[in-house]
Amino acid sequence: MSSFVGVLVSDPWLQNQFTQVELRQLKSQVYLKMQGRVGGGKGSSSSDFLKAATTMLLHTISESEKAAYVAHINSYLGGDGFLKKYLPIDPLTDGLFEIAKGGVLLCKLINVAVPGTIDERAINTKRVLNPWEKNENHTLCLNSAKAIGCTVVNIGTQDLAEGRPHLVLGLISQIIKIQLLADVNLKKTPQLVELVGDGKDVEELLSLPPEKILLRWMNFQLKKGSFKRTVTNFSSDVKDAEAYTYLLNVLAPEHSDKQSAKTVTNPLQRAGLVLEHADRMGCRRYLTPKDIVDGSPNLNLAFVAHIFQKRNGLSSQMKQISFLEENPDDALISREERAFRLWINSLGISTYINNVFEDLRNGWVLLEAIDKISPGIVSWKMASKPPIKMPFRKVENCNQVVKIGKQLKFSLVNVAGNDIVQGNKKLILAFLWQLMRYNILQLLKNLKFHSHEKEITDADILKWANNKVKDSGKSLRMESFKDKTLSNGIFFLELLSAVEPRVVNWSLVTKGESGEEKKMNATYIISVARKLGCSIFLLPEDILEVNQKMMLTLTASIMYWHSKKPTEDKSAASDSDSVSSSEGVSHSTIDDSASESSTDDSLSR
Repeated sequence: MSSFVGVLVSDPWLQNQFTQVELRQLKSQVYLKMQGRVGGGKGSSSSDFLKAATTMLLHTISESEKAAYVAHINSYLGGDGFLKKYLPIDPLTDGLFEIAKGGVLLCKLINVAVPGTIDERAINTKRVLNPWEKNENHTLCLNSAKAIGCTVVNIGTQDLAEGRPHLVLGLISQIIKIQLLADVNLKKTPQLVELVGDGKDVEELLSLPPEKILLRWMNFQLKKGSFKRTVTNFSSDVKDAEAYTYLLNVLAPEHSDKQSAKTVTNPLQRAGLVLEHADRMGCRRYLTPKDIVDGSPNLNLAFVAHIFQKRNGLSSQMKQISFLEENPDDALISREERAFRLWINSLGISTYINNVFEDLRNGWVLLEAIDKISPGIVSWKMASKPPIKMPFRKVENCNQVVKIGKQLKFSLVNVAGNDIVQGNKKLILAFLWQLMRYNILQLLKNLKFHSHEKEITDADILKWANNKVKDSGKSLRMESFKDKTLSNGIFFLELLSAVEPRVVNWSLVTKGESGEEKKMNATYIISVARKLGCSIFLLPEDILEVNQKMMLTLTASIMYWHSKKPTEDKSAASDSDSVSSSEGVSHSTIDDSASESSTDDSLSR
């Protein structure tokens, strides 16, 4: 095992309030003060303090995980035009962390995990990058990582620039996990309905995170092979390799060996036979026999997910369930749910959200999100923390959510806490839209407050954007946030260029005349904004469709970045913008009456 010193705070809430850069600075200050004090006190010594500090601050990385992720990167990015001169990476060296310092590798890996996330025209890919260009790549990487569901609280651009092993490997692990689990859902693999009956069972499956679905799938297959135990995790329950033996015999009996792993008593030897079996299936990746016996959760998860990708053993004769037939409204709701989920997870709250409609029903997560946005407004003495067994406690939590919403002047006519507990999708989405909008407007208001200016309105944001473009010498303007001319993307590219002239490469911009040209511009806008330092979660379709709310929040996020810029050191601004959990700006695609009726009123106050 190799190690490096990072900063870990025992209190998760406190940890989420700082980036690693800030924590390292605090650590240095505390250390200098403590070093002068501990020597003089009775019953203590500087060595005691150093031992305690080392225990708290030491991070280690798994060489097995590093080797597995290096193999993954070599496999998926080996043919990349830019990276091929740096690959393959030797897993026995620190080459992975050295290459990561430029930012290109991580951006490309994100696109492997979720194709199209980053417009690669926005990545700086010169052979020799200056510090500013590297910082842009890292900012683009971190904001894009958030946009696909990674948790990047406490990871800053400086951490990536320095190639901090623990943080780089942790980010890579999340990206690869998202890639491997991409198909473990009913939308991508509808055959998963074979695992359940109709009705509520299907709804429950829809609400489960991919890891839980993968476990359910594994147990479904193990039951076919008469395996007696239930696997509940990817660590201790698979350490003896018995579950793997049964699983592979069910999925690929034709590849089983004469020396059956079932008859072997030594776990390490059995694990070796399992991987040989997987090899013959074309599935051996990510772990060694020792990793199985050691119960490495990340690598075991990767191994099982890869088996699922190669051969899931589900029936091609899928049951027809009307519940799964998606109509246009469902597709819109799915996009909205995605935006809200990613935004909430970017706030750095203690609970990771896998499904907005299920995970918010107890009210606790909503209270956590509200507290991040408006600290001190939640009465935690009146709140019940999960697990919550009594239904009325969930209602109490959600009643407080609604009460706070009304206090913040949200439009919540005829909305009660029980509507959230019951999972009313329309009302939950409407509430979240107003919460996100409140977040960005408060951020802008706080910046203007320091300048003794009035509250920000949607008219102010519109005027600011038009003035910025005009002052840069361009003639385009938008009449409103639903101006259909915005669909070609030119105005937003001019706005981005106005706030940072070097960020847009105009030779890459199309005229935006055809649908394809408009989409190219839309994807470029999103990547350029993230590269600049805007934390956004919209999709190209949102620009193409000129969604009024999306246009407002996109403009506001650019305005927010620009408004912060003069008050901070340039390099520090980019770092803090890319990682601050409380400054994440989200974009949703809400278009329902509950939120629509309140939009203009709320934003024009």
